[in-house]
Amino acid sequence: MHLSTAHHAHPRTPGEEQFALAAELLALLGDRTRLTLLHALTAGEADVTTLTEACGAARPAVSQHLARLRLAGLVGTRKEGRRVVYSLRHGHLRRLVGEALKVADHRLAETAADGATAAES
Repeated sequence: MHLSTAHHAHPRTPGEEQFALAAELLALLGDRTRLTLLHALTAGEADVTTLTEACGAARPAVSQHLARLRLAGLVGTRKEGRRVVYSLRHGHLRRLVGEALKVADHRLAETAADGATAAES
């Protein structure tokens, strides 16, 4: 059986469609609650109650954010009895969320260093 890598290969220069979809994805990640929900899901599957506790938002708001993420194809769901369990649909999201948080860490460190330098002056 031969598996073609062409389907998963990324062109050297992304096209308009890739830029448009990436912009939509980043806009969804631009919301703090949705980013927190995705970060919580990097640890594994979770239900709405667990995710509500993780992000500290009201349950109706969490449900609405999860619905947007599901409609965008970023999270999947499955039934477990009466509970709905959410999970990340793509491993790439785990890395993307992690990288976004690393950039935030670097920016915070730079801001702290700039503040310390200014205080010494």
